[in-house]
Amino acid sequence: MKFLGIDLGWSSGASGLCCLGWQAGRLELLDLQRQESVSDILAWVDSWLAPDESGGIAVDAPTLIPNATGMRLPDRLTHKYFGRYHAGCYPANLGSAFAARTVAFGLSLEARGFQHAPIIEPKQPSRFQIEAFPHPAIVHLFELPQILKYKKGRLAQRQAELARLRQYICEHLPQLEPSLDVAQGKIRVPEIPLTGTALKAVEDQLDSIICAYIAAHWWYWGLERNLVLGDRAQGYIVVPIKSAMPTH
Repeated sequence: MKFLGIDLGWSSGASGLCCLGWQAGRLELLDLQRQESVSDILAWVDSWLAPDESGGIAVDAPTLIPNATGMRLPDRLTHKYFGRYHAGCYPANLGSAFAARTVAFGLSLEARGFQHAPIIEPKQPSRFQIEAFPHPAIVHLFELPQILKYKKGRLAQRQAELARLRQYICEHLPQLEPSLDVAQGKIRVPEIPLTGTALKAVEDQLDSIICAYIAAHWWYWGLERNLVLGDRAQGYIVVPIKSAMPTH
């Protein structure tokens, strides 16, 4: 199995891309990069997962948007469960400027055989896609009191918070199950840069690592250690957790 994490640029701009491989009972980092165009992102997907190959994809973007206005069910549920961590997500509806792009991306993955999987049988060969949201995943996986605020604020603050995320990825993911030791292999997690443009590039890549890990965690544990916010009809987000919680 391989697990792809895609921190999709909702309206435009580059997307962070990560590929994790499942080998000998652990995860390994196989690729980490960014691509600008949707066609290049899909070509990257095809390069790592052939048409007959099992794998999971977690996308940080609303790929299912059934509602014409307002907020989706999963958007509301992130505020209900994770608002106290400052981890409520941005609302999505069909009137949103990004809706056509993100929904079309999900359909492109479906055309490649990656079916939406708000329900899964753990540790079985499959070809699936899910929607991910890194903020609450980071809170739960690393047992934090609130999100890491690396997306907004002054440059120095963003650098410090992104450095914390990098540290958690490098030091804590190897201790979790499934284990991801990013120190192994040829691909290295980038250092935290000093300029804003370069910082955004690293932010996208680190988010994509979290997304790929969410896909692997979902495949490994299913509902035993993941919360599903929403459903196939109304949109859904998969969030790793430490113990079982009800689906919605």
